[in-house]
Amino acid sequence: MAILTVPGRTELAGNHTDHQQGRVLASAIHLNIQAVFNASSSPVVHLHSTGYDPIEVKLNQLSVRPAEFGTPVSLVRGVLSAFQDLGLQIGGFEASIHSTLPIGAGLSSSAAFSVLIARILSMLYNNNSVEDIVIARIAQKAENVHFGKPCGLMSQLVCTTGHTLYVDFKTNEIQRIEDDFSDMGLTMCLTDTGGSHDGLNTSYARIPADMTYIANLFDAGVLADVSPEEFRAKGWSASDRPVRRAMHFFDENERVPLMRDALLAHNGEEYMRLMNASGRSSEKLLNNVYTSSTGDTRLLEGLDLSASLLEGRGAWRVHGGGFAGCVQALMPSDYFPLYRQNMEAQFGEGSCFQIHLV
Repeated sequence: MAILTVPGRTELAGNHTDHQQGRVLASAIHLNIQAVFNASSSPVVHLHSTGYDPIEVKLNQLSVRPAEFGTPVSLVRGVLSAFQDLGLQIGGFEASIHSTLPIGAGLSSSAAFSVLIARILSMLYNNNSVEDIVIARIAQKAENVHFGKPCGLMSQLVCTTGHTLYVDFKTNEIQRIEDDFSDMGLTMCLTDTGGSHDGLNTSYARIPADMTYIANLFDAGVLADVSPEEFRAKGWSASDRPVRRAMHFFDENERVPLMRDALLAHNGEEYMRLMNASGRSSEKLLNNVYTSSTGDTRLLEGLDLSASLLEGRGAWRVHGGGFAGCVQALMPSDYFPLYRQNMEAQFGEGSCFQIHLV
């Protein structure tokens, strides 16, 4: 028997920039998913996850199944298929899985799960030789093709490396960051507002589609290949949703390295100012805090409550893909107990929890 652990991730800056080959700042966190596993002579993958139905995937049944979109079994099938497409070895195995990652909270549980399956296949059948970037891209392909989520590479890369990273996907610059908010006397936390990400793939898909639409107007495939100056010179109307989302991309893409520099300099005041600017951009331009397709207002309520508690004192923003899930907040450590008390009064005991960067 062997044991593997893969961390979840928190996005610090770069909301919906990675799928446009932009910049991101993100970190692995102390919450994780773990597997105890061993190889099997049977050409079948058997998974037993705490609190979930067993999963079984036969190695000769790896085609895309639209009916499985959004399910864990689709990720297993997708990872196996991606290994096979790359000419890597696959085989059956049995695994018992336990996770401390809240499902649907925007902590990349699906990316961590995909990376976990890929790591197991690398260890059991490929002499543990599959490189981190390949593992990340395999996990991304599983999410894009089999899971039905058009995500970028940020989550998979961070879950694979297990570090805090600054990444520029256009230039392929990857910088490991060692600093943490505790060095500034600050506490970062997430509040799970209780909304589900189920049924939101269409809302997510519209964001890269809108951004790509604007990029195509400049004969580019992604917004990172468009000059910010050329875009801004057009004098767009912010009443148009694709335009607003492109505005967010260019503003956010310029903000990411500034947030990295503030973190490196232990400048909490500047970091929180930029974090608030990121949050307002996501709300006002990216528009990923509410969707009429579900009518779920809990994330919006969490952001509004955080604003009333942290105005002039800390920072708050939508976390990850948006439309449901978590509010990310940063504040002086001595204020965190009061913030948590108020957030949990609204969203339930245990909904607000501190996160530690790793």
